[in-house]
Amino acid sequence: MFAQALSSRLDRRGIHYAWLIAALTFGVMLTTSAALGLPGAFLKPLTREMGWDTDQISSILAVRFALFGLMAPFSAILMERFGVRNVVWAALALIAGGMALATVATQLWQLFIAWGLMLGIGSGLTALVLAAVVASRWFSARRGLVIGILTASSATGQLAFLPVAAWLIEHMGWRTAVLPVLLACAALAALVFCFMRNRPSDVGLAAYGEVPQQVHAAPAQPPAPLTLRGPFVVLRDAARTQTFWVLAGTFFICGLSTNGLIQTHFIALCADFGMAAVPAAGALAMMGAFDFVGTILSGWLSDRYDCRKLLFWYYGLRGLSLFWLPHSTFTLYGLSIFAMFYGLDWIATVPPTVRLAGAAFGKERAPMVFGWIFAAHQVGAATAAFGAGLTRTLLLTYTPALYAAGAACALAALLALAAGRRTVRDDGAQVQAAKA
Repeated sequence: MFAQALSSRLDRRGIHYAWLIAALTFGVMLTTSAALGLPGAFLKPLTREMGWDTDQISSILAVRFALFGLMAPFSAILMERFGVRNVVWAALALIAGGMALATVATQLWQLFIAWGLMLGIGSGLTALVLAAVVASRWFSARRGLVIGILTASSATGQLAFLPVAAWLIEHMGWRTAVLPVLLACAALAALVFCFMRNRPSDVGLAAYGEVPQQVHAAPAQPPAPLTLRGPFVVLRDAARTQTFWVLAGTFFICGLSTNGLIQTHFIALCADFGMAAVPAAGALAMMGAFDFVGTILSGWLSDRYDCRKLLFWYYGLRGLSLFWLPHSTFTLYGLSIFAMFYGLDWIATVPPTVRLAGAAFGKERAPMVFGWIFAAHQVGAATAAFGAGLTRTLLLTYTPALYAAGAACALAALLALAAGRRTVRDDGAQVQAAKA
C-alpha cells in the first residue's frame, strides 16, 4: 500500500520508482557492508579486554568472510523463491542480531556464532548479487551505471563507519561503537518492509527505460525454475575453462589483498607503529571515498579498453602500494598518500572482471559464474584475515603478510593477461573468445 501510493506520487513528478529502489538498495549495501568491516576496529579492544590472541579473533573473522562469499551463488535463488524484500529484511535482522550478541559474548564460541555465522550469512545475502538482481529487474537503461554505484557502495560501506566507530571505542568503549550499525539496520528494515518491492510490475510499472507495452508481452520461452542444484551445474561447466580459473584466482588474490588484509588489520597495523585508532580509521574512510570514485571510473574504462590490461595495471599498482606501506612514515600525511593511491584501486577490479565473465560465459550464466568467482574473492579474504593475524601473533609484525600480499598481486597482474582467451557457450562447447 505504501509503495503503490509513493510510486504514483513519484510518477506524477516524473521520477521512476526504480530510483527509489536503487537508493534503498544503496543504503542496505552500505550498511550491511559496514557491519562486515566493523569488527576490524575491535581487534585491539577485544585482545585487551578478553585476553584472546589476534589469530583467534582473526579465525572467526575469516569464517565471516568465507560465508559472505559462499552465500553469493545461492542468494539469487533465495531472492527468486522468497522475494527480495523478505531476503533483505532477514539479512538485516541477522546482521543486527549478530552485532548485538557480540557485545555480550564472553567465550570465543559465542563470538563465532555472532560474528562468524550470523554476520557472515546476513552480509552474504546482501552482497554484490543483490546489486545485480535489482539492476537487472528494475533498470533496462542505465543498468551499468546502477551496478557501478551499488558496487562502490558495498566497498565504501566497509570503511565509511570506521572513523565513528574508532572515536566511540576510544571515548565510550567498543560495545557502544556497535550502536550506529544497529540503528541503521533497524531503520532500513522498516523502510525495506514498507517500500521495497520485488519487481516493477508489483507497483504497476515497467522497468526504467523499458517500453511499457513490453511488460505485458509474453516471453517466448519461460525461464527454467531455479533450484539449489543450479549453481553447482554452472560451476561444473565453468570449471572446464581456463578463463574461470584465471578470474577466480585473480579475484582470490583481490580479496586477500583488500578485505582480508587491509580492511581487517589496518587499524591494528597502525597501532603497532604508534598511530591512534581514530586517525587510522580516518585513513580507511579516505580509502573508501577514493574507492567510490575509482570503481565508477573503472566501469567507464571497462567499456572502452581491454579489461585484461586494466586488471594488469590494477593488480600491479596495488602490489607496489603494499610493498611500500611498511616503509611509509605511518603519519597522517604518509597514510593519506597511501589511502589515495590504494583506495582508487580497492575494488576497481570488479567491473572488468564482470565484463570478462560476461564475455566468456554469456548473459544467462555470467551472474551465477560471477557468484562463484566472488566466492573465491572472499575465500582469499578469509585466508588473509587468518594468515595476517597468525603472522602478527607469531612474529609480532604484519610486514611479512604485506610483502606476501604484494607478491600475490604481482602474480595476479600476470595471470590477468590470460583471462578471456577462451569462452563457453550455453551448451558447454568451448570456442575462442573475442577480445573483451
